[in-house]
Amino acid sequence: MSRTRDLPVFPLTPDPVRPDVSPDVAPVHHELVAAGSLDGPRIALITLGCDKNTVDSERMMAVLLGHGAHVSSDVDGSDVVIVNTCGFIQEAKEQSIETILEACDLKERGQLKAVVAVGCLVERYKRDLQEEIPEVDLFMGLTELQGLVPELRSRGLLPESDAVPMMERPLRVLSTETPHTSYLKISEGCDHTCAFCAIPLMRGLHRSQPVGELVREAAGLGAQGVKEINIVSQDTTWYGRDARRRDREAPLLPELLRALIDGTDVPWYRLFYMYPSGITREMVELIASEARIVPYLDMPIQHGSDRMLQLMRRPERRGTIRERVGWLRDAIPDLTLRTTVIVGFPGEEDDDFREMLDLLEEIRFERVGAFTYSIEDGTRAADMEGHLEQAVMNERLEELMELQRDISFEKNLALVGTRATALVDRRVEDDDEFVAVARTVAQAIEVDGVTNLRGAEGIEPGSMIEVEIVDALDYDLVAEVTKRREEDAG
Repeated sequence: MSRTRDLPVFPLTPDPVRPDVSPDVAPVHHELVAAGSLDGPRIALITLGCDKNTVDSERMMAVLLGHGAHVSSDVDGSDVVIVNTCGFIQEAKEQSIETILEACDLKERGQLKAVVAVGCLVERYKRDLQEEIPEVDLFMGLTELQGLVPELRSRGLLPESDAVPMMERPLRVLSTETPHTSYLKISEGCDHTCAFCAIPLMRGLHRSQPVGELVREAAGLGAQGVKEINIVSQDTTWYGRDARRRDREAPLLPELLRALIDGTDVPWYRLFYMYPSGITREMVELIASEARIVPYLDMPIQHGSDRMLQLMRRPERRGTIRERVGWLRDAIPDLTLRTTVIVGFPGEEDDDFREMLDLLEEIRFERVGAFTYSIEDGTRAADMEGHLEQAVMNERLEELMELQRDISFEKNLALVGTRATALVDRRVEDDDEFVAVARTVAQAIEVDGVTNLRGAEGIEPGSMIEVEIVDALDYDLVAEVTKRREEDAG
């Protein structure tokens, strides 16, 4: 697809936010189970891939609900299955294809009327998929999703008349199993040209969602009980820079965060995908001074060797990474830093790998996600020389994770005896030791460890509580509840 800024941030509508809907419409419709007309066609939406895909799916569910569908994520009893695919790495592609094939098998056995595949994988490989899996009734890439409702209607899979009045349609139907935490996607696409990444090929250039609409959406999330909003994009530090090309006064990320704090009462905002090169002094000072922006930062560095960072076409080098970490830790003493790295990028020699280990040991990130390199069609790296054997990459990955395991355990051990605020995610049944699972501000959902709770009888998911850390594992913590916070105790 062309690298254009004309694509919408959310592809179901021609503009970032529906122009035909009043600003007074509730932006979020909260359902953990099936929602919509009981008499409408039953559509199951399966979401694969990243948190940005989750937000896209929640918007898709809202659109389908507004046009008369009964939507859920449960395939059993459904008339139609829509698979929102991921095309980022080989494993994700394989999972997407397997999920599509499983749905096609249900259709062949007469348990489904239709199978629809949408999203990133379809955007990149639509023609190939149409040839290889003709059993799929409809393939739609990201740039075609405005036509989803008309296409379903033309196949008799949605009613011709709208079942839900325009003023009552939600913007999103929340789909997470933990309804007290959600995501706010502030932009789409990416302007960077990292050699390993196919995201710009699938999602286009960077486009920022307007501040006012993001505040309205976040306020709606808060009104529905969300206590933690994870701010996501491809590069969160890049927010507003596309608008700055047209308007020198256009708001950037600090202005957006201040607007979110002023315009909502959500207790926790958590920042993800913060490129080191885009972190400014102003941003650091804002995080340090604003209690509702949790002292946690996801800052992907991808490697620790300047030679590899240059080959990867990353916008920063070791010096920039060290500098930004210094700024952050000097200003925010209790900061938790998370990063991601790629092992085995083409041309990576043992000396490069050792430099990455040295940098990780020097900085001692609290959290590290590491992955072996995966070839992505159409990227610069795919055509580079020096591709490593998978066995070599696996061996290096194991060594890196062993180092990080030790760092993580050491940092967790230092927390024993301290107190923290935690957000309860779920109750635990039939466990002799723990009664609930929670997370402190230092633990992001799904990607980090958890805090296992003792003495939490009567505490419900979504409660914010005070705990004392009493034991440490490699990645998880054990805590005892000291008290419930006032706003949850009543």
